[in-house]
Amino acid sequence: MHKPMKKQVLLFYCVEAQQLARKIAAQSEHIHLQSINWRSFDDGFPNLFINNAQDIRGQHVSFLASFSSPAVIFEQLSVIFALPRLFVASFTLVLPFFPTGSFERMEEEGDVATAFTMAHILSNIPISRGGPTSLVIYDIHALQERFYFGDNVLPCFETGIPLLKQRLHQLPDADKIVIAFPDDGAWKRFHKLLDHFPMVVCAKVREGDKRIVRLKEGNPSGCHVVIVDDLVQSGGTLIECQKVLAAHGATKVSAYVTHAVFPKNSWEKFVHKNGENSNVAFSYFWTTDSCSLTVKSIENKAPFEVLSLAGSIADALQI
Repeated sequence: MHKPMKKQVLLFYCVEAQQLARKIAAQSEHIHLQSINWRSFDDGFPNLFINNAQDIRGQHVSFLASFSSPAVIFEQLSVIFALPRLFVASFTLVLPFFPTGSFERMEEEGDVATAFTMAHILSNIPISRGGPTSLVIYDIHALQERFYFGDNVLPCFETGIPLLKQRLHQLPDADKIVIAFPDDGAWKRFHKLLDHFPMVVCAKVREGDKRIVRLKEGNPSGCHVVIVDDLVQSGGTLIECQKVLAAHGATKVSAYVTHAVFPKNSWEKFVHKNGENSNVAFSYFWTTDSCSLTVKSIENKAPFEVLSLAGSIADALQI
């Protein structure tokens, strides 16, 4: 069967995603980086300019976003809403990390589900000449969030798990790997993607005022156990899981998260200290470059290893 010709894609990007954008462009001769002047007026509001706006007419255009904080979202949304109106052939928004994904439900009247708010905003991106915007997101926190988006966008949900699997097969103890999930939510999200590995499931149980991590099912004894989840914030749950798994005989414990959020430099508690007992530390901590600011902080610091989404994103831009 004749393969369709690859399309030429013009890739715009926000300031903090520049490094990832360059890696994506290096994956394919069909992806061409474009530039935006990210300036501000004296009052702090954005003064933005899309360079070569006339030249992108009739072209396949994409934008690599990073919603790392509320402070940077407005200026990026301003560009995201402008690009489809420039008579482009198609528009793709790549938002590797959907930041409000963990705020997806109401537990009591008055809670605001900001995941729905963000999905609603993105659902109102103008339609381009080629139709609705394609929205590429990696490992969204709750699977039901795909239903939060309206008909003006086509969400394309990707995963970083193939990068982890590739890395695990390279390990000298690849035949001793067991996958652990910190809770049932992580198991539901990922178990079908990792079903050829033995599995362990942990659970948080309430004891008085405390929530304690317990081993729910599976046997980690004598194995290199890799805890898998979609994101990490403070890292407290991962540390408690590591203690439980080690207590049940795991010879090594490592971790993988697609999104290393790590507010307030909480990654520091995972960094190997000189002379640290290897039974205490995480052997490896794998993450992707979905959170650009974190990547800069953890670069070349054991046990962290960054698995780049660049190749996967380059492929998604050809869909």
